[in-house]
Amino acid sequence: MVVTNHREITPDHPTGLWLSEFTEPYTVFRQAGYEVTVASLQGGKAPIDPRSLPETNDPETLAAIAPLEKTLPLREVDTDPFDAIFLPGGHGTMYDLPPSQELGRVLRAFSESGRVIAAVCHGPAGLVGATLADGSPLVKGKRVTGFTNEEERAAGFDTLMPFLLEDRLRELGATFVGAPPWTDHVERDGNLITGQNPQSSLSTARAVAEALAEAPTSVVN
Repeated sequence: MVVTNHREITPDHPTGLWLSEFTEPYTVFRQAGYEVTVASLQGGKAPIDPRSLPETNDPETLAAIAPLEKTLPLREVDTDPFDAIFLPGGHGTMYDLPPSQELGRVLRAFSESGRVIAAVCHGPAGLVGATLADGSPLVKGKRVTGFTNEEERAAGFDTLMPFLLEDRLRELGATFVGAPPWTDHVERDGNLITGQNPQSSLSTARAVAEALAEAPTSVVN
């Protein structure tokens, strides 16, 4: 699981990882018996969007938060043995994931080896900068979803984002499929799995588990 390191939209709007988009899938993966490594581009403590912090003492949620205290730098993770990569969202992903050459390299390797790539909400921003060996966008011709323009406007951040995720995915040649705002919605195109919004986190994780069950698997990155 690769999370953002980016901490703010503006000085008045702190951001980071949207917590449930990490904790819910993390819990699903751990309960399914998968080994999970948590990485970020820079490593260290992952920023959490304060609007997503839960008021809970649920042991599973607290156990899922713990790995965010010390994430591994992605460049130091040998991703070859992993069966899947999962990109949780949060507005922070819109800033640091798309331009990352390291993430692009990892995603290309997963795509070209037929391994599972998954992302939820703003997590598909990480797919934006990924290209295949022939230079074509990883998402070109793929059916995907993600945080929609309508949801971004409803959240009030459409004019503050460096780009609109739905628009950019369409520009790259993806077939973007959006459901009504805040609908639990997942798209799967082969081994590429995307979820629309926070409400889709559990369904996206379960789709990953289903994809991994189709072949012998052991580890989620």
